[in-house]
Amino acid sequence: MINWNKAEFFACYGTGTQIPRVSDYSAEFVFSGRSNVGKSSLINKLLGRKSLARVSQVPGKTATINFYSMGADLAESPQVFLVDLPGYGYARVSKSEKERWQTLIGAYFEKHEPELVFQLVDFRHPPTADDLAMTEFFAEHEIPFVIVLTKADKLKKKERDERRASLVEELPYDNLTIIEFSANDGEGVEELRKIIDEISAFEKN
Repeated sequence: MINWNKAEFFACYGTGTQIPRVSDYSAEFVFSGRSNVGKSSLINKLLGRKSLARVSQVPGKTATINFYSMGADLAESPQVFLVDLPGYGYARVSKSEKERWQTLIGAYFEKHEPELVFQLVDFRHPPTADDLAMTEFFAEHEIPFVIVLTKADKLKKKERDERRASLVEELPYDNLTIIEFSANDGEGVEELRKIIDEISAFEKN
């Protein structure tokens, strides 16, 4: 079982050439989503920390791939890392910066094969074109992923029911796991931890 109280910032990479090749002794769980969808808030809630992952008030601020290590014992095998990808889809970011992010994210997936990607989508709205492009990328490259619907506490029960029904058409994948999450009240935290714990335990064995 992962000790969720021993998470530490491990490294960040701003260019594809900086990203090292994956270790045979690591298990990685990736968090992907558009700018301002709540990735940093989710990671902090998951780790029981307030500011390990920086929460920016300015969308598009995260420009690096950030790695967080789980547990302090470096002799553990495999090492477990949470990987925070740069947020995408913020209109005010320059074209050159968007291209740099795309190249950076592409370089990560060329060098690494994560155990699972958590694709974050704002529960209040249909998936954006960028969200759908990411899920299509994962599906085409056979990268396992689940959908995490953020900001669940912002919706009333009827609104949730309507959004759930619409997602069947918006995300037409068989056997798709969908987790509803709120950084405010912690909904979905234990479900996310359980998934990471179970996969990490399987990899270790």
